Amino acid sequence: QVQLVESGGGLVQAGGSLTLSCAASGGTFSNYRLGWFRQAPGKVRDFVAAISWTGANRVYADSVKGRFTISRDNAKNTVYLQMNSLKPEDTAVYYCAAEAGRGLVHTLAAAYEYWGQGTQVTVSS
Repeated sequence: QVQLVESGGGLVQAGGSLTLSCAASGGTFSNYRLGWFRQAPGKVRDFVAAISWTGANRVYADSVKGRFTISRDNAKNTVYLQMNSLKPEDTAVYYCAAEAGRGLVHTLAAAYEYWGQGTQVTVSS
């Protein structure tokens, strides 16, 4: 069973950048597909990005495509979310998630078995 801990959230002005990190422990990191999701107050948890176990396959939500980049370092057991050109509507709690297996990446939250505690990202206008 893998444990996930996010970091790197904070307050940033619109147009700025942040990089989120998610450190994993307790499992073989390369055996997991990884995703980032976000949840704004009063809204459902939305898919942001996902990455395959090799990093070769990456999927993004349309709302972040071209602005966010997901990556992973299997040697460091860490997945990253580089966020550029941030907008106020990006404000949310960001969660990383892991799904066991080396198959196709998924965009549905229900597919992911393990979740971090979340990190707050606030973008001011």
